Amino acid sequence: MNVRTQQFFIAGAAGPLECALDLPEPGQFSAPRGIALIAHPHPLYGGTMDNKVAQTLARAFVALGYAAARMNFRGVGQSAGTHDEGRGETDDMAALLAHMLQQYPHAAVALAGFSFGTFVQAQLQQRLIAQQSPAERLVLVGCAAGKWPMPPVPANTILIHGERDDTIPLTDVLDWARPQDLPVIVIPGADHFFHRKLQHIKNLVVELWHR
Repeated sequence: MNVRTQQFFIAGAAGPLECALDLPEPGQFSAPRGIALIAHPHPLYGGTMDNKVAQTLARAFVALGYAAARMNFRGVGQSAGTHDEGRGETDDMAALLAHMLQQYPHAAVALAGFSFGTFVQAQLQQRLIAQQSPAERLVLVGCAAGKWPMPPVPANTILIHGERDDTIPLTDVLDWARPQDLPVIVIPGADHFFHRKLQHIKNLVVELWHR
């Protein structure tokens, strides 16, 4: 986390949830242009809000002028509760969204996730669509297609995947994306955790966001 990261807690259905907030540099923007929620990888395999990909996504959105909020899902770090296979985690992310909208009413909302976090954010987007208040855009890195039942996502979703991902094979992601006619950006040589390739994630998100 950077030196300006703010730590805070919110109330979740299973108890307090540990969160972090990164804001644009003072003076760079008069106010955050929106809210970006970042979801981390699988809690049972070491995933936390301090994961390098999750932090990279937060930095990308801060560079775009967003207030970037992350959370430790239930049972991770100082967050109460136990893993709930995506159901409770989606509830937790919805609670974080409600909290952030209290701080920034009527702000545009972006959803981003890595691995298991992509499943959570895609489910949250489906809820928001049903409520007629969808996020403006999603960023899904290491998309969980084939491991969890990923719902469809909007056509403007940014999908980034590693060529050599052996946790979630690229072929599974393509099989999921193909019926939706979704482009997939493939990082050559990248594994699931994008070792030595993290800069591509930030650069791509910043460059593609306004297209």
